[in-house]
Amino acid sequence: MVGAEPAAPLAVRAREALGDRLLQEALSTATTRFVAARRTALGSLPDSERYRDRARRIKEATLQRLDQYLELLAENLERAGGVVHWARDAAEAREVVVGLARARGVRLVVKSKSMATEEIHLNEALEAAGIGAVETDLGEYIIQLAHERPSHIIVPAIHKTRAQIAALFSAEVGSVVPPDPELLTAVARRELREKFLRAEMGVSGVNFAVAETGTLVLVTNEGNGRLVTTLPRIHVAVMGIDKVVPTLADVVVLLQLLPRSATGQKLTTYTNFITGPRRAGEADGPDELHLVILDNGRAAQLGGPLRDALSCVRCGACLNVCPVYREIGGHAYGHTYPGPIGILLTAMLEGTPAVRDLAHASSLCGACLDACPVRIDIPRMLVGLRASLARERVAPWPERALFAAFGRLLRVPALFRAAGRAARLLQRPLLRAGGRPRRLPLFFRGWTAHRDLPVVARRSFTERWGRGELG
Repeated sequence: MVGAEPAAPLAVRAREALGDRLLQEALSTATTRFVAARRTALGSLPDSERYRDRARRIKEATLQRLDQYLELLAENLERAGGVVHWARDAAEAREVVVGLARARGVRLVVKSKSMATEEIHLNEALEAAGIGAVETDLGEYIIQLAHERPSHIIVPAIHKTRAQIAALFSAEVGSVVPPDPELLTAVARRELREKFLRAEMGVSGVNFAVAETGTLVLVTNEGNGRLVTTLPRIHVAVMGIDKVVPTLADVVVLLQLLPRSATGQKLTTYTNFITGPRRAGEADGPDELHLVILDNGRAAQLGGPLRDALSCVRCGACLNVCPVYREIGGHAYGHTYPGPIGILLTAMLEGTPAVRDLAHASSLCGACLDACPVRIDIPRMLVGLRASLARERVAPWPERALFAAFGRLLRVPALFRAAGRAARLLQRPLLRAGGRPRRLPLFFRGWTAHRDLPVVARRSFTERWGRGELG
């Protein structure tokens, strides 16, 4: 079911990911490379921190007048010859795209990389309507062959090794394909070229939509993005309402940060500016350009606790530095958007109960905030989600009872001191030779399975202070 919660609990999914040696190898290699590339790329940008501040101001100013900029975008895009469709939720967005395809007799759709179309589960809707849908981004093509969803916002097949990709391609073409990147790319090019030539509709996402000109901006590292948006006679772009920006000057600022944060490049290989369909005398381009502007829970957060998440530019930098993502990968999160920002987006799109486990899948180390090009305070919002889950009594009752007791303990000094004295006695049977506690019993074992538990001091800070030991 679209939007349904994953069947297996997060702990089970995470355990499976941690036990997957190939996944661990792929994640370690890729995320380490991206983190290093991002650091180098930002280092080459003079006053990169100033650019981050400007980007933050641009996104916040846009959110303050979002309705006006969306109306201006629609007006200017239609003036350029495009058609705008408004979708309140994923179901309406799917209906628009499928309806356009049916009305025009489309049999094959080629798609460029788009997290928005993943969000609305467009491929399944097209296939259910008897319309073929082919992903043409290399990473998306790989996971489509594997019948999986993206594991990363920018690099959807980050979890696949060369050998696994070669096996998928070999099964697809019916002959052995060696695990060589150039050969694998050549096979994909050969298989997809025929699809580009036959497709009647191309579907893309949108990185930025410029209100003042009605221009759609797409950044890619593969030529498939241009083929999808120019060869088919119909181009349909799907974007969330948060992708609009006021001016082309704003795009220039954001383009200084997005590629550097995403892939460590100063600029992606292809940066496409699309303003309307093909005009008279132009050699290429679609006859029709349709823009689907998707809400799907976003507008409700303009005055809500997840407002800052609407500033996300989908660079994926927070995933690459997150110690949780780097260990379990994207599929363990169980929803369309993985990683730290994915937890917030899932709560926004599917409601707080959908992240009752995911809200705790973070160390709150702050690495995501440091990496975010628009300074989204993800840790603060994760703490807010946890508080909301506690208020809504979504967590299991033993967990609620335990933390309620702990909260009371912290609020009553006498109880806190008594608990400290009791802990000193209770820890003695658990101490091992090195002075560290062994694994705790019962359901507390999870705390010490992969971490050391500090020893309770013989005397508390307050006691030592009272005795003058710290003076």
